[in-house]
Amino acid sequence: MRFDGFREMIAYRARRAPDAPAFLTGGADGPCAISYTAFLADVTERAGSLRRSGKTCLGVLCDGSYECLTAIFAAVEAGMQVVLLNENATPEQIALTDVDRLWGEEDLLDELSPVLTDGATRGAGNVLFFTSGTTAKTKAVVLTEQSLCASAYNGGALQPLSPDDILMCMLPLDHVFGFVCGVLWGLSCGACVALGRGPRHYFDDLSYFRPTALSAVPLLLGFLLQKDLLNPELKLVLIGAGDCPPELPAALKAQGRRVCFGYGLTETSSGVALSLGDDPYAMTVCPDDEITIAQDGEILIKNETCMMQGYYQNEKATAAVLNNGVLATGDLGYFDENGLLHVTGRKKEVLVLADGTKVFLPEYERDLRKALPDKDFAVIALDGFPALVVRGDEADRPAVEALTEPVMRALPLGRRVRQTIFVPDPLPRTATGKIKRWELQQKVGRQ
Repeated sequence: MRFDGFREMIAYRARRAPDAPAFLTGGADGPCAISYTAFLADVTERAGSLRRSGKTCLGVLCDGSYECLTAIFAAVEAGMQVVLLNENATPEQIALTDVDRLWGEEDLLDELSPVLTDGATRGAGNVLFFTSGTTAKTKAVVLTEQSLCASAYNGGALQPLSPDDILMCMLPLDHVFGFVCGVLWGLSCGACVALGRGPRHYFDDLSYFRPTALSAVPLLLGFLLQKDLLNPELKLVLIGAGDCPPELPAALKAQGRRVCFGYGLTETSSGVALSLGDDPYAMTVCPDDEITIAQDGEILIKNETCMMQGYYQNEKATAAVLNNGVLATGDLGYFDENGLLHVTGRKKEVLVLADGTKVFLPEYERDLRKALPDKDFAVIALDGFPALVVRGDEADRPAVEALTEPVMRALPLGRRVRQTIFVPDPLPRTATGKIKRWELQQKVGRQ
């Protein structure tokens, strides 16, 4: 069912099934259920307090808790602009989005409060997410409660949940995939959302909450499979927000679980296509989306219900990707003979070598991963050739070069790594595990 806003979504469920659980949270004696009626009451009470504050933009340091979600929904209800932030939010991000009040950890509030602004009137009902920053500097994307609810409808129209389902949310709420596919997807279908208790409980949350559905990024899913942590009741896994190695969906299918792979962007309020058949990489386009493929293979999206309003106070960046309602995604893909969408990579992750040869870096890295399974590494462009960046020091060079030598020998000379660079710190990654390639390039490379 379509909903125009957060309150309508929750109020509808509260009227139809007042005692039905909206959330499960952790408790000393087992999971605690919070009904749709109780959630609506908590949001209403909190919204009244926020209205009386006189503030217009709430920054939420997302910890994934029930209180965090209540604050988000209440701020929208109160007519505020809401900015979803992770625990590593910088003062620059706070200042960029005109936050004048913060919710979250007290020590972080003290650190970030000096950059709060005053006095402006922000967009009521706007919900801002920061892009992941994989191939460009992160930007604040202006979405709305309407666009987020429409996105949840789109996903539910293709893959509905039932009121008997328990959707496990273990993803960061400041990421649009986590917010929409970890929370709103469940609420829009009248299901119950189990709110994960954080990374310390990755080992036991699934056995504790016993969900029937799970939204996961490949990095998290790989960990859960490796440690054999998936509960027997889990029947559906939605994978998104990253390149997914084929062994992950294969492992899920071998266990008799359904697998869906979703494709979406922050700029489209999350998902625009979802796999429904046996091939997890062949995706059906969501009802509200119109997708075409440009001559160079770039995926172009038009969607009147889920599209962003733009990048916050950045008309130039908005105009660079959004033209007459059509978003140039920067992703590459094609439609197969059955009209199903396949995503093959990012345009900015295609390295054009000095001789004009094109190298798709994630694919290049997958081959190297077989040689360096335990290393934190990435490939960037350096002087027109691939360069390997590895966390470690010079003492690791002989072993790394010996392990990668067979991989390089199988490649044409012009495609081989010319330099191996060792760095002492972990490589910069997003909350979903993707390499922030632009940031790494800035640190160790030359454009």
